[in-house]
Amino acid sequence: MSGSEPLVGIVLVSHSARVAEAVADLARGLAAGGPVAPLAAAGGTAEGGLGTSADLIVAAAMAVDRGAGVALLADLGSSVLTVKSLLAEEELPAGARLVDAPFLEGAVSALVTASAGAPLEAVVASAAEAYGYRKA
Repeated sequence: MSGSEPLVGIVLVSHSARVAEAVADLARGLAAGGPVAPLAAAGGTAEGGLGTSADLIVAAAMAVDRGAGVALLADLGSSVLTVKSLLAEEELPAGARLVDAPFLEGAVSALVTASAGAPLEAVVASAAEAYGYRKA
């Protein structure tokens, strides 16, 4: 990849702002060593409580969109449903995709892959492959 091509953006959607930010910080730290793809956390409600905010998700997706697609990883329940609803209503950038992947491992894998300049399909596949990571 040449330096002029846009990188896939990534949004981490969690019920908790602290969880989303912590996973984003960990992923950034592990992907360091070169250019890091745009990454945003969209956690909690607009008032700072636990929950999911469509407005925060849309703002995060717009902030990381560079024209190469946006991969959204959601933790559970209503965060998944909210992203699906935003996709169905076409409120997210063109090329936005909900990724079926474990939240933490998928986020790290997606960010490392996106930072290497991979296209959206490869970022999605890399994050999904994180389901296969075995710890024992």
